[in-house]
Parts: sequence; C-alpha cells; structure tokens
Amino acid sequence: MLHEIDGGIEWHGGHQVVRVEPWGADSVRVRAGLHRLRWDIPGALGERPGTDAKTGIEGGTARLANGEITAEVGDDGMLRFLRTSSQGELLAEQRAHFWWPGPRAYTSTGNGYYRIEQRFAAYEGERVFGLGQHTHGLFDQKGAVVDLVQRNAEVSIPFLVSSRGYGLLWNSPAVGRVELAGNGTRWVSDSARQIDYWVTAGPDPASVMANYADATGHAPMLPEWASGFWQCRLRYRTQDELMEVAREHRRRGLPLAVIVADFFHWTHLGDWRFDPLEWPDPAGMVRELREMGTELMVSVWPSVSPLSENFAEMQRRGLLVATEQGPPVHADWADKGVEGKVQVSFYDATNPEARAFVWDKVRRNYLDLGVRVWWLDGCEPEIKPGHQHNLHYSAGPGDEVANIYPAEHARGFYEGMRAAGEAEVVTLCRSAWAGSQRYGAALWSGDIPATFASLRTQIRAGLNVAMSGIPWWTTDIGGFHGGDQDSPEYRELLVRWFQYGVFCPLLRLHGFREPFVDRLHPQMTGGPNEVWSYGEEVYERLRDLLFLRERLRPYVMERMRAAHETGMPPMRPLFVDFPADERAWDVGDAFMFGPDLLVAPVAEYGAREREVYLPEGTRWRDPYSGDVLPGGAVARLPAPLERAPVLVREGASVPVAG
Repeated sequence: MLHEIDGGIEWHGGHQVVRVEPWGADSVRVRAGLHRLRWDIPGALGERPGTDAKTGIEGGTARLANGEITAEVGDDGMLRFLRTSSQGELLAEQRAHFWWPGPRAYTSTGNGYYRIEQRFAAYEGERVFGLGQHTHGLFDQKGAVVDLVQRNAEVSIPFLVSSRGYGLLWNSPAVGRVELAGNGTRWVSDSARQIDYWVTAGPDPASVMANYADATGHAPMLPEWASGFWQCRLRYRTQDELMEVAREHRRRGLPLAVIVADFFHWTHLGDWRFDPLEWPDPAGMVRELREMGTELMVSVWPSVSPLSENFAEMQRRGLLVATEQGPPVHADWADKGVEGKVQVSFYDATNPEARAFVWDKVRRNYLDLGVRVWWLDGCEPEIKPGHQHNLHYSAGPGDEVANIYPAEHARGFYEGMRAAGEAEVVTLCRSAWAGSQRYGAALWSGDIPATFASLRTQIRAGLNVAMSGIPWWTTDIGGFHGGDQDSPEYRELLVRWFQYGVFCPLLRLHGFREPFVDRLHPQMTGGPNEVWSYGEEVYERLRDLLFLRERLRPYVMERMRAAHETGMPPMRPLFVDFPADERAWDVGDAFMFGPDLLVAPVAEYGAREREVYLPEGTRWRDPYSGDVLPGGAVARLPAPLERAPVLVREGASVPVAG
C-alpha cells in the first residue's frame, strides 16, 4: 500500500515499511524495516533539509521528484531512481529471486536483529569509486567485494560515486560488506535492525560531491600552518631528542610546520599525559617550537591500560566499551615500563560522557600546556581479535554501530576544542567514517609497507578517499613498515614517495625505520627518519621538494578553501575535472591537484620516464621545459630522479619550477 507522508512516500507490504523522503538538493533518503522504522540508530545524515520536492501517486506508482532525482515506488515496494531532466534510469532495486527474497531481505539473528541485504541492478560499463580507503590496489571498484569494517589501513566509508551520475551513501555503521558484482550490487549488514541509504544525482561528479558534503558536513577551513611539512618518526623518545630535530631544521633553514610526539611519551596508556622523566617541560617545548613556527602534534590513543590512573574510574562509570561476554578487554598492547604486553580496553567514543571524560584529561594535560594538534592513532578501534559481535557500545551492539567509532572519537576532540575557544581543529586519524570530515579529521593510510608496490596502491587509495568525501589525506612518506637507509632502492623509493607527497593534501614524513633500538620494546622505536638521514644526495632532493611545497602553499590553501566551501577535494581523479572525457575515467595512476596541476607520480624502481594520459579540452605545459602538449592523447614524459612529471594547465600560473 502506498501513501504520501510529510513531503515523502511510504509503502507498507506484509511486515515491511519503506519510507522515501527528499533529503537535500537532488537527493532522497530511503529507510526500510520490519513492522516499524527506528529513529535511534546513528548515521551520518543530519536533520532533513527543506526542499521543493513534489510527490504524487498514480496508477499504482508513487513518484517523488526532488531536483535532478526522481524516486519511483511501485505497488510491490520496488524502487527506481531516475534523472529528472531525462527520465533516464540511474539506479534500480533488483529482486534476488522472482519469488523470494525481493530486493530487501531480513534474516533473523535473534532479539529483533537481522542479517540485512539490499540489492540493486548492475549496469554494463558502470564504474564505481569511493568507499573509503583500501589496500586492494583497485581504482575502479566495480567487481570488488569490500568489507564494511574498520581495520588498520582499511577504512570503511560507505559512500560511492558512480559513472552513471549518482552517489549512494549506505547510511549504516553496521559491520558487513558491499558486493559490486557483474550481476548486481548487494549491500549486507551482518546484524542490524533496518536499511538506511541516501541517493543523490548530479550533472557531474563535482555536483555529486557537493551534495554529499551538504548532507554529511563540510570540512572546516584547514589552518594555514597545516599546509606545510609535518615531521615524524617512530619515535622521539624524549623532549631533548625531539627538540634537537626541530632545532636542526632551523639551523639548516628548512621549513617545519609540525613535529610529532608519538606514543610512549605517556606514563601509562590511558593516562593521557607526558611522562615527566622524559618530557620535563612540555609547556616550554611548545613555546619554543611555536617561536620557530612549528606546532607540536601529540599522539592520543583511545585505549586504556589497567595500569592507568584512569582505568578504575572509567570502568566504574561505564565509560569503557562493554563486552557481551567476559571482562571489558579488547586488545593486548605494550605499556610503559612493562616487559611483554598488557590487556587493554577502549573507551566508548559513542558515549557522550566518555568523550567528555577523555577530552577533560586531554585538555588539562595537553591543551592547557599549549598543544593543539592531535594524532588519533589506533582509532578503528584496533581490537584484537576483530570480533565486533562481542562488543556493546553506548550507541548499540558492535555489529550494528561499530563503524561509526572513529567519527565519534574525532567528534569528541572537535567539540572539545571548539568549547575551549579554539577555532582551528586538525586531528590526524587512522580511520574514519561518513561525516568524519566535518570534525576536522585528516585521514592517513595507516601502517603500510615501504615498497614501490605499496606506493602504487596509495595513489589509487588516495583518489578513492577523495571520492569518499574526505578532503584532508596523506600517507607515511616512504611507507611505515621498514626502510633500509643504506639501500639504493629504498633511497629512490623515499625520493619518489616524497615527490608524490608534495602534491598530497597534507605532506608528512613518517615511518618505522631500521635499525630498532629500544631495549625494553625493540619493536617500538625505529631508526632516524629525518630528511638528512639518507645521505647527501637524497637530502638535496628532499630539501628542494620541501621548498617546492612552500611555493605551492598559497595554491594549496586556495584548494582547501574550495574543499571547505564546496566539498571539492584538492586531490582528485582526472574525471572530476574532465567528466566528458571517457578515457579520463580509467586513469588511476595520475591525478589533478586542484584545477591547474596534473601530477603523474613515478612508482617504478629505476624508471626515468613515464606515460600519462592528458585529458582533452585543454593543453598542458611542462613547467621545466616550457613545452606545451595537446590534450586527448598519451604523452611520454621525462622523469629524472630529481623530479616527477607535473604539468600545468595552459593559461594557469602555479610556481612548480620556481
């Protein structure tokens, strides 16, 4: 049965309820469940915006037209989404079987929860981008099966952009997967209570991304200081060690925007404060760094050791993630001054009281000392083993809500900073979910290998992150795991990765380098990882790249302004700027950095030239040779070790070559 409700449409059939509502420009939201719809399940969408949508029911079909998208609901409850201007089909639900199940299936897992399936049709030639960050190495993800679960280096943001002109947000933080098969698309939640998804349409990918930002939140304006160089290694063990690196940057005249105090700077995991034996004057350290033009970023983990001074109170007040069975223990991890590992718990970031408790400790022990940049490491959360079904959060059972954790963790810091009067908020996060961008979350690609193959994977991963609505992104330059300073191949990798990193939204050097030197925890301290640590030849090249980034910073900030205002990511695939160029949709190893720079990273050892497709509709200038190249063709470009191919759109002025 179909009827109109409050500007939308509702269908009832058997025990199913399906509601379709306008939700922002050119967009609709669909919720479906058994018996009734629920309003207490967290998601990424805010309040319903007002629209000029029109609804009507005629001949057994209901239609909701909202700008460029029209939703049709048949008397059998089947949905189709059309482009309003052409009435062409964008996306349609699909039955799994002519008898049962239909496009939606609910299989009981007990106590009112279900294994949920939502099916859509597949289309010949469709390409799919977004879905967060993954290590599968794919650019176009059509044909892939993608887990919807948070893991180190695997970030679940269930928003995709289709070459057919629509975007779809699976507005459920439940653990599950999406299967982008040739015979249909299937979204699966392992154990949840209802379906919730949002579909938007636009004339081009930029419009789809703008609608998504409006629906889930715009990123704040990136602070100007954050567009510079971030220095990090695993790890600076003492205040003196960190300050010596910062002072060496100043002695050499090198720019340094951020330097990082990584984990183990604390007394115990979950104390959220400096160890006074190793960091005796953090306030003085912050003052001296700021006089140099450098911010201190501090690693803050969401895990709490039983040795922490906060553990007993947090357990007593119910601020730790609960377990369905057994004590609230979620992982084993090393703690300060303890040989071996201890059993740690994670605070419940979905609980407002727990977020407030953690922020109060952070404010007292860091912000009041002048620290204002946060590294939210391990924020998937990194549970071991990864069995969310045994966890129960304030927001609900683990299987139903777990993926929202990193967004809620970032939210606690964002809201705490704003309440403290801080207008600029940057949190570097190892995981994210839909809407994380509105909390000032910068995502990085996690603990990745230090190989050329990994670099190639990062290029594609970064472009899909951009299409997932996260404009602030970076990698560990040089990779995280490993890196032999004496290896010629690794030195070349570091240079090539740095050449790529200069054109990422954020520029950050980090890694777990050889040799390992910490006596108590040899796995917890890596070797030197400064720009001068790899020999004079590498240093000269990295130095030149640091100053290239400095020249680019005004251009970077213009791009960040666009990201803040329109949702347009600074780094993006070629097809975002050239959607009418069919060949641009296949390029996953080069990208646009803003509208005027085409970047073609070198990701093969020993390569000194590479081919790159130049989109049609404009011509491209080599800033080093001055040559002007036509669009719509593949060019073979020189790539000496001192630079990677970067082209400037004809008529633009960007100071790449100085």
